[in-house]
Amino acid sequence: MIGDPKEFARAVRMHVAKTLMRTRDSHIGGGYSSADILAVLYTKILGLTPENLDDPNRNVFLLSKGHIAATFYTTLAYAGLIPMEDLELHVVDGENYAGHTRKFVVPGVEMSAGSLGHGANVGTGIAYAKKLQGQGGRVFVLMGDGECNEGSVWEAAMFAARFSLNNLVMIVDRNRLQSYGSDQEVLNMGDMAEKFRAFGCNTVEVDGHDYAALEALFSHTGLDGSVQPTVVIANTVKGKGVSFMENRLEWHFKSPNEEQLAQALEELSQ
Repeated sequence: MIGDPKEFARAVRMHVAKTLMRTRDSHIGGGYSSADILAVLYTKILGLTPENLDDPNRNVFLLSKGHIAATFYTTLAYAGLIPMEDLELHVVDGENYAGHTRKFVVPGVEMSAGSLGHGANVGTGIAYAKKLQGQGGRVFVLMGDGECNEGSVWEAAMFAARFSLNNLVMIVDRNRLQSYGSDQEVLNMGDMAEKFRAFGCNTVEVDGHDYAALEALFSHTGLDGSVQPTVVIANTVKGKGVSFMENRLEWHFKSPNEEQLAQALEELSQ
């Protein structure tokens, strides 16, 4: 396992580019905006191993924006939770590594994903159950800013605040682009941090590509005496790390061709 988050994220991005070129699968832009968050969580925070994935006191990570499955599977592989060779099975017919994540069939995948807006609710339920049963561990949910258009996200925030779920950390990948345009064009959410505060959550903003800032924040969130759930607005760049992908809506859907893969790998290797 690569212990340095920056090198971990670099390796993940490079591997994902190769996978998506080979399979012609998509969502590289949203995967790259999340890669640094995932790198910090899996190298510094979660403490997950193949041996403790069933421990009721473990930390739990839920990927709500499940369409970035290729990035998540690659993260799991580099974290030592699935075999590296399993990445060759991505979107292969009859295999378990589908284009959206599925629970029970891939170690480390804690919820099935597809329709957006569900992760916050599943995470809230797990965090509440941990509280009721006196179990340790925090619950981290990574969701996209586009899926915050869903009312279910705000129901989860209200519930989590009502029951003082300080063991819940909801992370919003705030890259400001979703399927059919910018967040502002599709459904302007305004000041998202202030909205979550109004719903009773402790809300903080962070540079989602600053490894030290992410580690410092995640290290104490929910462990500092606060009784509120935490929402982390992680300001990110869609397609982060590759110049021709950054802040480009089309990379929500596209996969790189051979020429683009070569350029991406060159930029990521620097």
